[in-house]
Amino acid sequence: MPTVKLLLKNQIRVVILSHRGRPTKNKKLSLKPFAPILQKKLNVKVKFVTDLKTSEDGDVLLLENLRFWPGEEKNDASFARRLAKLGDFYVNDAFAVSHRKDASVCAITRYLPSYGGLLLEREVKNLSAIINYSTRPFVVVIGGAKIRDKLGVIKYLWNKADYFLLGSGPAATFFAAEGMPVGNSLLDKKSIPKIKKFVGSRKLILPLDVKIKNSQILDIGEKTAEKYSEIISKARTIVWNGPVGMFEKKEFSDGTKSIWKAVFRNKKSRIVIGGGETLSSFSLTGKSVSSLPKNVFFSTGGGAMLEYLSGKKLSGLESLK
Repeated sequence: MPTVKLLLKNQIRVVILSHRGRPTKNKKLSLKPFAPILQKKLNVKVKFVTDLKTSEDGDVLLLENLRFWPGEEKNDASFARRLAKLGDFYVNDAFAVSHRKDASVCAITRYLPSYGGLLLEREVKNLSAIINYSTRPFVVVIGGAKIRDKLGVIKYLWNKADYFLLGSGPAATFFAAEGMPVGNSLLDKKSIPKIKKFVGSRKLILPLDVKIKNSQILDIGEKTAEKYSEIISKARTIVWNGPVGMFEKKEFSDGTKSIWKAVFRNKKSRIVIGGGETLSSFSLTGKSVSSLPKNVFFSTGGGAMLEYLSGKKLSGLESLK
């Protein structure tokens, strides 16, 4: 919104290109419902467009879900040229997809003067600070279901961070790597050989107790929540990606609630929180985003955040260069 408002303030017509879900022309994933929402928030007429023509009137045009066109995810040059004809310059304000080689993220930059938006700038600034200017103790909270996507972060931040606190999902794979029984818990078997070198390190903190149902590990237990909260309270840099339990079900939401409470109590730390499920679990706090402490930054990126913190170059950012 800040980028769009800045452009409108300077009497610049805006065409919004965006994604929703991973569809193959699924009408339920259309961007049409967002036109009236944008119109209300921007206080200008927003016209929804289903083709790639530029003749429509309006200060703001919202194009249909780009993933409805096959050329988008193929980073197709001809599709990118069609998109480029919609404007005179291009602004990437979508950090969350900047790790993807899509036509609207990468190929389009070949045909228009290209820039980063205000949100993109904030994302890069905050995540770069974690990598380059982190203060210790540095704590990384790793949740979600599988460990595979987070391995890069663990490897890249291993020498920078003091502790890696594992949620119930990733912990199951580490328990298996230690030869412990994990029942029917979701495992990332292919990652077991890769994580064995981390097993036994004082940096890697596994749950002391867990909550189980149908032989599945679905949340961290009370003792673990207390230990994790104590470690978080002493941290001066915190990165959190992934809820530590199946928070969607009330009986397995306590662990994630405890992490939120611990994070918000720490007023002295630089905190970055990201990942779609992590941000969804924010609803457990009963707080509004506007009430966030100044030391907490919500990253819109899940995969993009993980790749950036893994030291990888994001194709969308490289394209802007």
